[in-house]
Amino acid sequence: MNVPADLKYGRTHEWARVEGDVVVVGISHYAQDQLGEVVYVEVPDVGFDATAGQELGTLESVKAVSEYNSPASGEVIEVNERLEDEPNLVNEDPYGEGWLAKIQGSTDGCDLLEAAAYTAMIEAESA
Repeated sequence: MNVPADLKYGRTHEWARVEGDVVVVGISHYAQDQLGEVVYVEVPDVGFDATAGQELGTLESVKAVSEYNSPASGEVIEVNERLEDEPNLVNEDPYGEGWLAKIQGSTDGCDLLEAAAYTAMIEAESA
């Protein structure tokens, strides 16, 4: 399972990459694997006021529709428009081209896990 050490992880399987005052958001490899083939991605509108732990959008797969939450608080400043035509990027490259949104804000005070703790959580869920 791919769990990059340079990211932080939400308990609902989102990841956050802090780049200065911008937080790039996506879902983990584990999450996309559990969802199966993603066929539609709903991203928030630019300007949306994101709150850590609250719904940011939805992912529709061949199995189900699932919401994903924001791992940061702040304003959505960019969304991955490629996902409209290529939702499969979430499956193929969840930590790269399959990112979902960028939030100008912070993960301060957010309940995020380091990679090792996230891996332990996944292993416990899978046991």
